[in-house]
Amino acid sequence: MHPAATPLPEADSRLIDGPVTAPATLLLAHGAGAPMDSPFLAAIAAGLVNHGWRVMRFEFPYMARWRQTGRRGAPDRLPKLLESFMEQIAQAAELGPLLIGGKSLGGRVASLVLSDMETNGQCANPGASAVRGGICLGYPFHPPGKPDQLRTAHLATLRSPLLILQGERDSFGNRAEVEGYALSASVNVSWIPGGDHSLKPNRGSGLDEASAWALAVAEADRFMRRVLAA
Repeated sequence: MHPAATPLPEADSRLIDGPVTAPATLLLAHGAGAPMDSPFLAAIAAGLVNHGWRVMRFEFPYMARWRQTGRRGAPDRLPKLLESFMEQIAQAAELGPLLIGGKSLGGRVASLVLSDMETNGQCANPGASAVRGGICLGYPFHPPGKPDQLRTAHLATLRSPLLILQGERDSFGNRAEVEGYALSASVNVSWIPGGDHSLKPNRGSGLDEASAWALAVAEADRFMRRVLAA
């Protein structure tokens, strides 16, 4: 069960953590059913802040409505999600270099934004020049139980550096499935041993949840440093 989106002060429509001197900001969107202050995203943000990064989390319009009204609704349609993400990029670009990403749905939208920026350029995407790459926290390669409904077409041609942190037993794309996909050389998949869609490991992995999330943070930190150094 996903935690309810508890009310936040109006001024806190985004959550920003980390030092103003950070070399870059990671702009993160949430998954389909949990808000930006879910335990998972809070842990990832805190871990990256400890590595010296700034992390900015935001909510898509449907999730903001859920928080305001207490009534859960379905995610917005993809064009609205893309528009919302691009609006956030335009604002966050004022902080300096950006990486964009998110949990599941949020990560998928971020990857589509990267692809759109490559196709349409900065004129159609204010703030695009600040974006250096992306990070997906559990990519939804396909709906659970529907491996033929792939969401990978843009990942085959993507030129921007993208890190996908994926649980080995993720029902949205497990290791055996994903290693058979034709992904661009710019797409790096890092596997969390025994992890599910929230990177939670099974007992056989030898990891607990905190250790698995710490591993994901360490991989994200290394990736961000490589991207900025390129």
